[in-house]
Amino acid sequence: MSVKRYLTPEQLVGFENYKYSAQDTSPLSNYVMHPFWNTVVKICPRWIAPNVLTFVGFLFTVANFVLLSFYDYSYYASSVDIPPGTGPYPPVPNWVWIVCALNHFLAHTLDGIDGKQARRTGTSGPLGELFDHGLDSWTTFFIPACIWSIFGRTDYSISPLRFYFILWNVLSCFYTSHWEKYLTKILFLPWGYDISQALIFAIYLVTGIWGQQIWKFEIVQGISSGAMFEFMMYAGSLGTSLPMSFWNVYNHCRLIVSQMSSTRCELLNWLLLPLALAVGIAITFPTLELATLLIMGSIATVAHIHYGVYVVRQMCDHFHIKCFSIKDRTE
Repeated sequence: MSVKRYLTPEQLVGFENYKYSAQDTSPLSNYVMHPFWNTVVKICPRWIAPNVLTFVGFLFTVANFVLLSFYDYSYYASSVDIPPGTGPYPPVPNWVWIVCALNHFLAHTLDGIDGKQARRTGTSGPLGELFDHGLDSWTTFFIPACIWSIFGRTDYSISPLRFYFILWNVLSCFYTSHWEKYLTKILFLPWGYDISQALIFAIYLVTGIWGQQIWKFEIVQGISSGAMFEFMMYAGSLGTSLPMSFWNVYNHCRLIVSQMSSTRCELLNWLLLPLALAVGIAITFPTLELATLLIMGSIATVAHIHYGVYVVRQMCDHFHIKCFSIKDRTE
């Protein structure tokens, strides 16, 4: 069966010459997280491929999104001006938040030990980093979308427009950090990453124990204040966030490929055209907005999954390795 060729010969040669370089100066990362991960990775059997850890960790964030989509599909369950237990929006059960806290902790832990497992098993390579960062680009949507359920979406919580700004801030930070690496060849890991993961875990846990109302303070306003400077289009509803996020995921991964292979990054990709068309339809014909944006979100999702699967297959063929298993050294 032939493999779709997304990567050019020039990019594959660039991957052959790629060397990982990062700077992490965070005290929390260096004195707390890494010592913890160094201990945890010793428990992991050596036959488990690093990409399995990466993918399972990613699935924990997907599980949180699916779980909260079931219990809080419209983001009204935690809204302060809707009395709990009334109307069609019952509160999210506390056990759900406990599960989300556990899932997030496991996801962060597996994301922290996958590289250590690769070095421990002698399987480090560009595929692992690309796989890791590619899945991280998806979590830039899943994690904020789950956190939003804690606050709700009405006037005294976080409106869809405000969440849109928050999401764009997260996406922009992720993109610019990889753009910085594209220019400098060094990934500068921000101090805020491990702190933010610890805070998200704490928010889930505290919400599960004491309930959502503890977070209804003015600090909610500050969460998104820095995001107001982002340039964007807004089509008027929650639905816009999904296709825009998945288009960014697709765009982020192409930047990461160019950065790791030391090739020129393309200016635009084809998904921008249907995205612009979807936003235009949503603004012009409000009644078609939800259907249009869901269709666009589906197109972007399928396109990116296809891209990711075939890029991984192409790299596996090129480097004569397997994605989810460690090659027997006796072969």
